Amino acid sequence: MKKLMVMLVLMSMVVAASPAMAAKEGGFELTLGGSGSNDENFDGAVFNIEAGLGYFITQNLEAVLRQGVSYADVPDSDNWNGSTRFSIDYNFDLGEVTPYLGANIGYLYGDTVKDQFIAGPEAGVKFFVNDTTFIVGGLEYQFLFEEAKDADDNFDDGRFVYILAIGFQY
Repeated sequence: MKKLMVMLVLMSMVVAASPAMAAKEGGFELTLGGSGSNDENFDGAVFNIEAGLGYFITQNLEAVLRQGVSYADVPDSDNWNGSTRFSIDYNFDLGEVTPYLGANIGYLYGDTVKDQFIAGPEAGVKFFVNDTTFIVGGLEYQFLFEEAKDADDNFDDGRFVYILAIGFQY
């Protein structure tokens, strides 16, 4: 137990002493995440992947293109769904922990969803494990609409999308 405590203290000192993880203007960021599930008999499965490519317009302002794809292999059917979104995020550089706030707009499409536009606010936090690598957790609120005139009416009928991914800045 003593060895574990000493190791944890030493690890926290290394993390506290590491340099700030500030993004650089003109730099890029890549995020990759995924999930999956199946029933107890492995008769059906659902897989989701999420990828994002960001570009830092300034040290804190980031433009991001995100692509999500889901595949469902259920008895007698295979279904694909996707969403493509463009986001603008403001990153609050606090060193190893970098929260962000932003907004996105995009399109939802596929076999089991109605093809339509999506938009909404988003927030998250990046936890850097070194100068270029981080774990990100994010939350998007997406409201759906077919035409711009419907967007305001549909805001209260949105959905939450959760993201957990690994990211790399370069």
